[in-house]
Amino acid sequence: MNRPVTDMPILLLAAGKSSRMRGADKLLQVVEGKPLIRRQADIACAITHGPVIVALPPQPHPRYDALHGARVVPLPVADASEGMNASLRSGFAALPATAKAAMLLLCDLPELTADDLARVAVAHDPDSDTLIWRGTTQDGQPGHPIVFSARLFDRFKSLTGDGGGHEVVKAAGQRVAHVPLPGYRARLDLDTPEDWANWRAARGET
Repeated sequence: MNRPVTDMPILLLAAGKSSRMRGADKLLQVVEGKPLIRRQADIACAITHGPVIVALPPQPHPRYDALHGARVVPLPVADASEGMNASLRSGFAALPATAKAAMLLLCDLPELTADDLARVAVAHDPDSDTLIWRGTTQDGQPGHPIVFSARLFDRFKSLTGDGGGHEVVKAAGQRVAHVPLPGYRARLDLDTPEDWANWRAARGET
C-alpha cells in the first residue's frame, strides 16, 4: 500500500499508563526502528488524508517527543486516569463534524500494518445498514482496528470507566461487519516485559 486510500479520521488511543510494564512504557518500545507509538501513528497517516488524532496523557510526557514531526493531532486527555472511555469521549468529540465514519486503533498492537488498516477502511460502506466494521484475527476473533459509523458517535459522549467502547459495539447487535486480517495481529498486544522479550525472541531479535 503506497498511498492513502481514504479521508477517514483515525483515532489512536495512547493515554494508558502501561501499568504492567513495571516502570517501562510499552508505547516507547522500539518496533521496526521506531517507538511503537510513532510506528502506529505513521501507519495511520499512510492510509488516510484525514486527521490522525492521538489521545495522550496530559503533558509533559515522553510520548509527545516520540510523535514530534508526525502528521498527527495530539489530544491531551485530562482525565486519562479514569480509563479508556475518557479517551473515547475526548477523541470522538474532537472528530470533524463532517466525518461519515472514524477508525479507532489501539496503539499497542505491534504487528498491525498499514495494509491491515486500509483493508478495514475500504470495507466501510456509508450507504449500508452496517454500523461497525471490525478487524478480526484470521480465525474470526474480534480485534482492531474498528470503524464506527457517524451514526454512533453520540453514544461515546456518555461513556465512563474502562470499557473501551464495548457497550457501543454490543448495542450495534448484528450490524457489525467482520474483516479478517492475517494471523493473530488484530489482537496481539504486549503488556509486560516478559511479553516483549518473548515476542522479540520469536522474531529472532535481541
